[in-house]
This record gives sequence, C-alpha cells and structure tokens, in this order.
Amino acid sequence: MNSRQRRGVILLLLSVLCALAAFAGVLVVIGDVNSKVGAEVVAYRVKGDIAPYSPLTAGQFEETKVPKRWLSDTAVTDLGALQGKIALTTLKRGSLLQSDMFVDKPQLQAGEQEIAIMIDAATGVAGKITSGAKVNILATFKGAKEGDPARSVIIVANARVLGVGKLTALDKDSDKKGPAEAVPITFALNTKDTQRVAYAESFAEHVRLALVAPGTDSTPGPSDRTYTLDGDK
Repeated sequence: MNSRQRRGVILLLLSVLCALAAFAGVLVVIGDVNSKVGAEVVAYRVKGDIAPYSPLTAGQFEETKVPKRWLSDTAVTDLGALQGKIALTTLKRGSLLQSDMFVDKPQLQAGEQEIAIMIDAATGVAGKITSGAKVNILATFKGAKEGDPARSVIIVANARVLGVGKLTALDKDSDKKGPAEAVPITFALNTKDTQRVAYAESFAEHVRLALVAPGTDSTPGPSDRTYTLDGDK
C-alpha cells in the first residue's frame, strides 16, 4: 500500500469516526429532549364548536398525543367518560377535552321539561345554588302602562335545579344595560312553569333566584307572589 492509499484509508476512517460522533450527538440530544418531555399519552380535542347543554358523543372529538407531564389532571383520556353527558358551556374547536367541561345529562321526571336560562351571577346565584337545589324564580316587570307601578312576581316556586354552568361573558349591545357575565342555570319544570320562565326571560326587566331552605315544600300564597311598592304599606 503506497502513501496515497494510506492517506485515503486514514481519511475514510476519520470520516466514519466523525459520522459516528455526529450520530452519537444526535442520540444524546434526542435522549435529552425525551427526558424533558417524557412519554406521550392520548388526549382528545374538540373537532368543532359544541353548543352548551348539547349531548356529547365520541364523534365530536379527535385523538391527539400530549406529553404526560404537560397533561392536566382533568384531561380526558378515555371517551367512555362521555356516556350520558352534556356540555356545560360552549366547547370551542381545538380545545383539549377536560372533565369539568361536561356534566351528567339531567334526569327528568314524568311531566317535566328541561329549560336553561342565563342568570346574573352577582344578584341571582352568588355561588350558593347547586344541582338539586330548589329556588324561587322571581321576575320584575315595569307597569303595563304609564302610571302603573312596577312589580316583582314569584313566577315559579320551588323550581328544581338540574345544573349550574360556568360563568359566561354575554354578547350585548354597548347601549343596553344589564350584566356583562351570567351563569346558565338548568331547571326541571312542568309545561306551565316552563312557559312562565320563558316569558320572564323575554319580557322581564330582571330575573333572579332565591334559594329555598332544604326540606321546605310549602309555596307562597297568592297574596305573597306579587309585590308592589305601593302595596307595601
């Protein structure tokens, strides 16, 4: 082997050693990244916007992989958890599915209907009303014609609460008064009371809730259901 061939062999060996060193460096970097990121687990993202109180199905979500150490404790990793559930609030496309985004589908009794309305959190909920509670639903109305007194009416007594949603920002015109945020409350009511609540939400100045003490089954008498300042003498 002449000197030129020896130099060629040496250069070839050096090239191989450099390649091995570079490969080892890549492995070290990958290992370092893996050690920082950790193992990946399956989670689920919302495919498209889902309206509040909508029944949830597996087809509304798509699988994604997230490093386990970055996954919150409330993240859903099994779509079986959606069985018999409904969305609490609007689920936005691309959001990672969390267990606090849904609740059990309300169970209605014979003759009942489910209705949900938005209630001002500051004056009507205050964090004390929960699923299963009973409340009186009050509405305040302007006088029917000029000169008539405004009145407050208990439109439904002992309404059964099925669910309490999350605090939600309201979309409204800047020139309109009213709360900027409200909480969706779901009730189980008979047909007549459902109509009363729907009417009040559309035409009342305000709709508020009054928590009824546990075990109270009595309802206000006819003379106690409507109040006017003129009559309070």
